[in-house]
Amino acid sequence: MNQSLKRILALAASCLTSLAFAADSATSMRGADVAAPDQAPEVKTYVGKRPGTEAPVARTFSTQPPVIPHAVENFDEINLEGNQCMDCHSAATYKKKNAPQIGVSHFVDRDGRKHAEATGGRYNCVQCHVPQVDAPPLVDNTFKGDAVKKVVRKN
Repeated sequence: MNQSLKRILALAASCLTSLAFAADSATSMRGADVAAPDQAPEVKTYVGKRPGTEAPVARTFSTQPPVIPHAVENFDEINLEGNQCMDCHSAATYKKKNAPQIGVSHFVDRDGRKHAEATGGRYNCVQCHVPQVDAPPLVDNTFKGDAVKKVVRKN
């Protein structure tokens, strides 16, 4: 019985020691304390200026959605009532505005039916198309993408 009590006490002491080590503050891979609140990132300015003044940005791979080559910070939020991107890029206005038309895939719903307007699944442009900021890469990488080819769209 005395032997069992010693083992139980040794096991309890071992558990308490493990808990004490676990209570040490953990650090992230960046070296920051995990429990500390995240710092807000510094605000970056968009590379492009006014719509229509910037050249299109070359795509890195053939299926990449085109990036937005102009600032969008003064655009209204995209919601059910309006999408300011369509003022220039819709099928009805792109020629007048000398802007790229939204892709034909944006007019096809998930059931394969074609529509006259952009479908709901493709209505929120900034889910796939992003404006560019002048920021260094977060991690080093050697990604080269596809061979540089001009992607020709069929509208």
